[in-house]
Amino acid sequence: MKLALRIGIIAAATCVAAVIVWQGVTAHGSPDPTQPNTSPTVAFLDIGVLVFREGLECILVLAAITASMTGTKRAYRRPVGAGAGMAFVATLITWFIAVRIVNSLSDNIPALDLQAATGLLAVIVLLVIMNWFFHKIYWGGWIRAHNRRRKALLADASADEISRSRLWWGLILLGFTSLYREGFEVVLFLQSYHLRLGGGVVLKGALLGLVLTGMVAVLTFVLQQRLPYRKMLITTGVLLGVVLLVMVGEQAQEMQLAHWIPTTEISSLKNYVPPWIGLWFAVFPTTETLVAQFIAAVLVVGSYYAARHFGGGAPPESAEPVQEARVEAKAAIVERLETVPAVSHR
Repeated sequence: MKLALRIGIIAAATCVAAVIVWQGVTAHGSPDPTQPNTSPTVAFLDIGVLVFREGLECILVLAAITASMTGTKRAYRRPVGAGAGMAFVATLITWFIAVRIVNSLSDNIPALDLQAATGLLAVIVLLVIMNWFFHKIYWGGWIRAHNRRRKALLADASADEISRSRLWWGLILLGFTSLYREGFEVVLFLQSYHLRLGGGVVLKGALLGLVLTGMVAVLTFVLQQRLPYRKMLITTGVLLGVVLLVMVGEQAQEMQLAHWIPTTEISSLKNYVPPWIGLWFAVFPTTETLVAQFIAAVLVVGSYYAARHFGGGAPPESAEPVQEARVEAKAAIVERLETVPAVSHR
């Protein structure tokens, strides 16, 4: 299984590298910093990475919630899964509502201004997703809050303090919130791509991310494989760092087109910026785009070191929530095994 996974990752990376080289060799002309230059292939990969990243976080939350639901408690996984399914449908509904709102705004707002506004919203969402300090709190707080809610529901059910229907609705709500939060972020982010490139590119990228997420979900919940979630999130986080730089470069360019900010060309850099750099990484020889990308990089890197600095003295309870839930599951199994001989002796 591990060998096949490594071979698949190497093959996928080789394909992506081949596409990048091919695009760079076949592209002609110099990038014009005053014209939109978004490649559908770049958008396809960016969307796929983002959806996969958010899918990983959702799987992390669901794995933490359901890890201790074993044995007689295994049936409690069904309402959690049902809640996640309802959240997926709610995300699709939210997408169509958001698209309709943006389309209605396009009737009253100039296209360039609307593209700049939706692009700015996408950058803000991506900065939140990429913020390492936020995710330090997210992993240690948001997921732990779900675990505390799960413990409270199951404890009340064991003490007959709540009805079975109330327990199931509580578990459904846990599953719903664990997925819809990620879905809502994705919907906001994708409005910019949908406005500029249409629904076809967005659909293809989203399907790529969903397929990758589905593979991880099958390994986690069906085959019960222990995956390195943290390493996978960090890896996709690095990829999203590249996506962020591209998005910021494109956003600064769109704000220049909408005359929100000035365009100051750097003539000395024109000969050193090949066409594929502008096409794939939205790096253009203008002061505004380069400064914006530099600020974005500083924010992400700074938040990473801030998370390490402020999280260095964290108490032991801030261990990875999935591992914490697995310890609870093992303890529950041991406790159940210890009670079996006592019952048989009776």
